[in-house]
Amino acid sequence: MLLKYFDPMRILPFLLLAVCTTQLAHAQLIKDSLLVDGHYRSFLFNKPQTGSSGSSLVFVIHGSGGKPEHMMKQTVKLESMSQTEQFIVVYPAGYKNYWNECRKASTAAANVENIDENAFFNDMIRYFKTKYQINEKQVFVSGFSGGGHMAYKLAMTMPDKVRAISAIVANMPTPDNMDCPELKIPVATMITNGTSDPLNLYNGGHMISGGVTLGNVRSTDESFGYWTKLNGFKGTPVKENMPDADPGNGVTIESYTFRAKNKPEVRLLKVINGKHEFPTDIDIFVESWAFFKRQI
Repeated sequence: MLLKYFDPMRILPFLLLAVCTTQLAHAQLIKDSLLVDGHYRSFLFNKPQTGSSGSSLVFVIHGSGGKPEHMMKQTVKLESMSQTEQFIVVYPAGYKNYWNECRKASTAAANVENIDENAFFNDMIRYFKTKYQINEKQVFVSGFSGGGHMAYKLAMTMPDKVRAISAIVANMPTPDNMDCPELKIPVATMITNGTSDPLNLYNGGHMISGGVTLGNVRSTDESFGYWTKLNGFKGTPVKENMPDADPGNGVTIESYTFRAKNKPEVRLLKVINGKHEFPTDIDIFVESWAFFKRQI
């Protein structure tokens, strides 16, 4: 009889996932809401299991037509890290599943009704300051697709409240499609876009999602350039090839970074052959948290 060699390292990822899942199973998921401008706006978060005074606050924002629960499936590792690295993850819900970002052409109810998103996020920050004594100087925002556009909006209109953002598969609106004030204050920004994205076109263009018209967006290079210029960088970014953790998917990631002392960092993750989805070669929310920590 042949005996197969048992390699414990082969099952280590599964053991780690089991541990993370077990930890989250004991977390107390809280759903709360705030009355904002005549509308009850809801959000989800796991109640901190340890003392949270001085914790950072990390918003994870769903895409157009999505729900907070959809994002929680992607943040298992991030939630596990939150217990030891002292931050609280919050999943806000869009108005009728959409956001009033900065896209003038959007036919979503949130934009048509001019829902006050800034008031919603300001009130959530105040809520977590009051209940959990968070550090208001360490508020971070990550968002997928329409959530990425919402992250851009918060950076442009509330730079005094947002330390850094991570926009995933989202480009900036074109100037003619911009309908929110740009305060033009530097904010650390990370952009992750796929070159084969059929919705958020890497080279810019018109966007339609779920029958909702969203207007034109800039190219990825123009979006990256917006924050590069605003944050005071010139020249050529540092290029790095990210580890290819999933070599069979035909996708690779290139990182382009502007970083200097006393300047908010700007980073682009160019997902070669990536589509309108979360990249599988990296955990984008863990990567975003590493980016956020560098801005502290």
